[in-house]
Amino acid sequence: MEVTLLIILFMIFASAFFSGSETALTATSRALMHQLEQDGDKRATTVNRLLAHREKLIGTILIGNNLVNVGASAMATSLMIDLFGDTGVAIATGIMTLLVLLFAEILPKTYALTHSMALARAVAPIMNVLVFLLTPISFVIQKIVRMFLVLMRMNTDDVGSSAQVLAELRGVIDLQMGLGSIKEKVKHERAMLRSVLDLADVSVEEVAVHRRKVVTVNADLPITDIIEQIADSPYTRIPLWRERPENIVGVVHAKALLRAIHSAGEQAKILDIMSVASKPWFIPDTTTLLDQLNAFRERREHFALLVDEYGTLVGVVTLEDILEEIVGDIGDETDIPVAGVRPDKNGSYLVNGSVTLRDLSRELDWHLPDDKASTVAGLVLHEARTIPDLGQEFLFHSFRFQVIRRSRNQLTLIRITPPNFNDSNNAKTEQSGP
Repeated sequence: MEVTLLIILFMIFASAFFSGSETALTATSRALMHQLEQDGDKRATTVNRLLAHREKLIGTILIGNNLVNVGASAMATSLMIDLFGDTGVAIATGIMTLLVLLFAEILPKTYALTHSMALARAVAPIMNVLVFLLTPISFVIQKIVRMFLVLMRMNTDDVGSSAQVLAELRGVIDLQMGLGSIKEKVKHERAMLRSVLDLADVSVEEVAVHRRKVVTVNADLPITDIIEQIADSPYTRIPLWRERPENIVGVVHAKALLRAIHSAGEQAKILDIMSVASKPWFIPDTTTLLDQLNAFRERREHFALLVDEYGTLVGVVTLEDILEEIVGDIGDETDIPVAGVRPDKNGSYLVNGSVTLRDLSRELDWHLPDDKASTVAGLVLHEARTIPDLGQEFLFHSFRFQVIRRSRNQLTLIRITPPNFNDSNNAKTEQSGP
């Protein structure tokens, strides 16, 4: 009897081992294990090898777990029948259910969830040997299972896609970096990581400088006037036009112009500006930021002009625009990082209509949709389905928008009140009522 009890206790311990191993190996961080493997951790390498063949691993754990559970239950039932007769079946069932539930399931799995990394590395060598030994049995069982799945017309192929991988990465970023005390510390890093993942989904039009704000120079002006305008401009690359501002014929770099003036010497007054300018590079306004970033690298250029489907100039985009989409704008330490946004004392924000929704959501941690419009003014026009009057208010996506300033049909200044302020304000109003 003593030997039987020892065997039963050993099987319960083995069941706990399989249960804890399953939880630890499936709950462990694949990314951290990969990093540990890169750092030379051999146990992490074993864990990654096991996780790479997940079906074999799960099959081995289930085979081992069921063998020891069934074996322990059978031996306990036999022992109880010898001691108490037929009522021993009920006694054995109750005792084994309690023992397996507490010591072979809840206890090891709870521990494994809180110590998944350490436990996964500890059990990996043993599980590696068991997987090797039980592979023939596991292989046969997997084939039988797949046969039944095929008969029931269930798809057994991996349905994962790149979109799912990106969605998972975004989820990991938000989950890991949105935890309590570290949220504020890594807010900027989270925004950068999400921006990198969004490069393939954002068009250059959303980050480009609109043609109305682009500094251009008439190529037919006297060279002295051209030099003066370029010298007064804060930009190094200036588009040149002829006949009309939308007809861009070249792009001049301030450094190239300076070298040409130095080389021309006294003949600089008759310098042909087109001999200094480079050929303009036109791109569709639907080009994604990722494609354009790669194009900038391949062509070794930093400046491109956007045109729409009709060939009309839309604006310009530079390498700096794309990089700022990732790292964000660099502002004054006393200002909000987004240019054109300033907080009001009542908890709302005064926002220029030209401020992009992506910059606003990223810096203030808002979640305004940018699939139908790229700017704040565009969002208000899209949602309102009309051109609002001065002072008119709207409630979209839990945010309150009020038109503060309007220039003809253009919304130039909008007051935005975030949801949390609306909720607190409404609560105060309710509390102050009769």
